[in-house]
Amino acid sequence: MAEQPEEVLRFLNAVRAFEEIEDDAACARAITDVLKDWPESHARLRELRQERVLRMREEGKTWQEIGDALGVHFTRAQQIAKGFRGSKRPKKGEGQEAADG
Repeated sequence: MAEQPEEVLRFLNAVRAFEEIEDDAACARAITDVLKDWPESHARLRELRQERVLRMREEGKTWQEIGDALGVHFTRAQQIAKGFRGSKRPKKGEGQEAADG
């Protein structure tokens, strides 16, 4: 497996550090505080990734090269560039009428 960037390791270590908080209430509170900000942070990470993918494309990289660099299929790299958040599969049972009719 490829070595992870320092920033990834710091993030993962920060998450693991919650497990080391001995006081249950303090641990739960700290996690609550992080989770309150997570939607905004999550959205910003998606935006940043999209910006970087678009920059790689502007530099002349192919979708295959970008996908390989990200460790995803080239079609997923294209989706990221468009801002797609992943597959939106219908729930079981939805869309059956169209398939059956």
